[in-house]
Amino acid sequence: MPATNYLAIGSIIIDDIVYPDGRTNMGVLGGGGSHAAYGIAFTGERAGLVGLVGDDLPGDIRARLEADFDCAGLVRTHHPQMRGWQIFEWNGIRNEIFRVEVIEPFMYEPAADNQGLPFERVKGFTLLRPPEHVESWRARFPDAVLLWEPVRIFMLSADHEAFLRGITQADIVSPNLHEAQTMYGIDDEVEIMRRMLADGAKVAALRMGERGSLVARPGEGTAHYIPAVEVADVVDQTGAGNTYCGGFLVGYCRGGDVAEAGCYGAAAASFTLEHVGCARIPAELESEWNRRLHEARAGLRPVLL
Repeated sequence: MPATNYLAIGSIIIDDIVYPDGRTNMGVLGGGGSHAAYGIAFTGERAGLVGLVGDDLPGDIRARLEADFDCAGLVRTHHPQMRGWQIFEWNGIRNEIFRVEVIEPFMYEPAADNQGLPFERVKGFTLLRPPEHVESWRARFPDAVLLWEPVRIFMLSADHEAFLRGITQADIVSPNLHEAQTMYGIDDEVEIMRRMLADGAKVAALRMGERGSLVARPGEGTAHYIPAVEVADVVDQTGAGNTYCGGFLVGYCRGGDVAEAGCYGAAAASFTLEHVGCARIPAELESEWNRRLHEARAGLRPVLL
């Protein structure tokens, strides 16, 4: 069994999906932590998944997680597993309605000081939490690369002071474009990138959905635009951003090159687009991964800051 060098810290959600025409897909594996872990896995690395799971987690979901990840970081709770309706409209808007009463523990636990977590040293980890959690996880893994993906509900609060505290503790910060536009009150992605770097981001990866991503680090005067990797049939965009973060983390840890890391993120995200919920790891992963990574590299172009 390969070593667990990377962690995805975030939520696991069971999605019950309703499409505009009335079709349903019930009991689908989702959640930001799960998607980020698959982003790590698509690079060929073994991911450790850290999150909260209820005793009623469906057996097939549990078996899938245990087959694909190191699950020693999953902490059990007596609360029913977080589960929600994902209702899609014809215009692509998704409405989420949770089907359980207790949600917050699944979003924010386990905490960084949980002594039951077995991981002592890792190369890097993704963290899908509010800014007040960043410092404690930074302290737990001081030598690891920390990619902070701020949670949506926090970013839409536009609490800029709290955002600054998270940025300064993380090695990489990766919001999506809509969230960053709300936080900064401006629309232009290049100006948002300038602002994040001026606010202290060591590496920034701005995720822009079907438009790809914009990545940069301070002092270089140039950002890098990475297009989204095209797939034959986009089935579901949910979770692609989380998957991007898992891929970006590994790419950055392997060479410290932000443009290459962005290409890793784009390649990883493309697998998610082809599946309902979390993508399956393909049997011919290495060849398919290399093809998609090559496509992302081919579309790379510089953007002046």
